[in-house]
Amino acid sequence: MSLPPSLGLYRTATRLAAPLLSGLLARRARKGKEDPERRHERLGRPDRPRPDGPLVWMHGASVGESLVVASVAERLLARRPDLNILVTSGTVTSARLLAARLPERAFHQYIPVDTPAAARRFIAHWQPDLAVFAESELWPNLIVETARRETPMALINARMNDKSIRSWRRRPDTARWLLGRFSWIGAADTRTRDGLEDLTGVPVSLAGNLKLEARPPAPDAVELDRIRTALGNRPVWLAASTHEGEEAIVLDAHLKLLADDPAALLILAPRHPERAAAVARLIADRGLTAVRRSEERLPDARCHVWLADTLGEMMLWYALAPASLIAGSLVPGIGGHNPVEASRAGTAVITGPHAASFDDLFGAYRRHKAAIEAADAESLAEAVRAIWRGDGPAIEAAEAALADASGGAMETTLQQLEHLLDGKAVRR
Repeated sequence: MSLPPSLGLYRTATRLAAPLLSGLLARRARKGKEDPERRHERLGRPDRPRPDGPLVWMHGASVGESLVVASVAERLLARRPDLNILVTSGTVTSARLLAARLPERAFHQYIPVDTPAAARRFIAHWQPDLAVFAESELWPNLIVETARRETPMALINARMNDKSIRSWRRRPDTARWLLGRFSWIGAADTRTRDGLEDLTGVPVSLAGNLKLEARPPAPDAVELDRIRTALGNRPVWLAASTHEGEEAIVLDAHLKLLADDPAALLILAPRHPERAAAVARLIADRGLTAVRRSEERLPDARCHVWLADTLGEMMLWYALAPASLIAGSLVPGIGGHNPVEASRAGTAVITGPHAASFDDLFGAYRRHKAAIEAADAESLAEAVRAIWRGDGPAIEAAEAALADASGGAMETTLQQLEHLLDGKAVRR
């Protein structure tokens, strides 16, 4: 199999780096970023036997992609009782989510590091009948080794922002080769479809966004009731998945809200909890009091900010807050985050002006008046006030926006995966 020169260089570089990976994984495990009991999986050495019969391998990088993959796996298993499904992901949080979410005949493994040897061992052990990648995480060595076994591959819910597409265009031969290994690509939005068609020179299906049909797990009902009892009637809002530069805007907005109502509570959830210490300093600099979720204390009446410095609890925060800022959108360069889970939880969505990664989705939200846009502390505070007084977007508007944007993505995707399993040609 002839490879483009840049892909050959990548394989050489990752092969040379392989001896360093055991030490790197050990360091990550000490920081809680790897499961120390399952590092062998990351090296392509699974200790679980392959189940008998047809096996589909599905990969989702982290929590959001894992929810998509779990939803597709559930539907596909219901249609194909002969199947088993292997689901891989790369983060500890997604592994915990999948352990609780995956149905019978589906199981989780960690994705191996992308070296030629680890990828080869992984594919040789599992021998999948179909390989399915979700969204945009494409590991070249895994794709190469899967292609060498002539295993059909699908890319579902493909999503690429403008920056990703520009990056692929700098390596057109590699992009065409890797993307050309996929028997079917289902784009989540028009930008991705157009970009992939430009890169590959072949038609790409506009399947729609699977995240709009993936139901997130409900928060723990006992914990939710416990917190609601402790908070009482306090007005609450959430800043979800904030990045550096955004917390200052959020805290300044909260100061304005506190001037109206000293009982107001902000739940502040940084995208990366390891930044919690820096965020805590910003809170203190403004004379605000805070407790951390990781300290396992509930905020009392004197607490202004609850710093949500844990992972995997976003559905809990959405359920507690009638108003939620979907961050990554107040400052340029990030592209925003997905508002679907917030809407599914029944909280009203606020977004900043910089959400280009979700243009198609927020376009539907705008058409249905399902979100409020805020650009600075003043407009953010006013958006929260509007929602608190009952003048914010209705839940029905968000449901209409999600239905508008989905386009029947799940059924389209399931049909194409079944075509590949049956050895049939797929429809572009």
